[in-house]
Amino acid sequence: MKFCVCIKQVPDVQANVQTGRMVLNAYDASAVEAALVLTEKYGGEVDVVLIGPDSAKETIRKALAMGAASATHYVTSENLDSWALSALLADHVRSGSWDVVLAGKQSQDTDSGLTGSMLAERLGWVYATNAVGLDMEDTHLLVTRQGDSGQEILSMPSPCLVTCSNDMNNPRIPSLKGIMAAKKKSIHERVPASLPESRVKTGAVRPPEPREPGRLLEGEPADMVAELVTRLRNEAGVLQ
Repeated sequence: MKFCVCIKQVPDVQANVQTGRMVLNAYDASAVEAALVLTEKYGGEVDVVLIGPDSAKETIRKALAMGAASATHYVTSENLDSWALSALLADHVRSGSWDVVLAGKQSQDTDSGLTGSMLAERLGWVYATNAVGLDMEDTHLLVTRQGDSGQEILSMPSPCLVTCSNDMNNPRIPSLKGIMAAKKKSIHERVPASLPESRVKTGAVRPPEPREPGRLLEGEPADMVAELVTRLRNEAGVLQ
């Protein structure tokens, strides 16, 4: 099968100190890993596509270093919403011959989780969300997805689209060989002549308000309970 994996560059939300470093969205990294595992097991090819600024090439190189065969980069510095992103991605998918499109179920910056389902709707493809496992059976993709009351196993014909959870796997760390090979792989750079209009306008982005650090009580359990009750009554005002 041929896979097209939609990837995104996001701020490194796991860093203790924010330096502006941008990384591959963790959910997308799991999607890339899942596609690579399937192609290593059954054959095929993995291509990635990213919409973002010129500086996102480092993120693309990481996906290539993991093992993706090629990449397409739609270069734009515009902050597009899911509606606009899905429109661009739909045009891209229609231009190729992929059997399966994978995407992270959400991105770590907006957590909107809409682009995958909007893309499936635009393409008219069957799709599944929140996948935690992928395999193949004959010509069908077997998708294990996490539901509210348990896991469901779906058999999906191609073409299809699946959004992936980061609980699916542990994405591989690119090897030195992979990093060197990535430098020789193709990144097809495209500058859209016109961009779809975003339906959602972002007024401002602010970091969370700082919170007071927690307090650690020490001493004997009975003393700590007594002090906790006193603080909850006198300071927090949650006890009478």
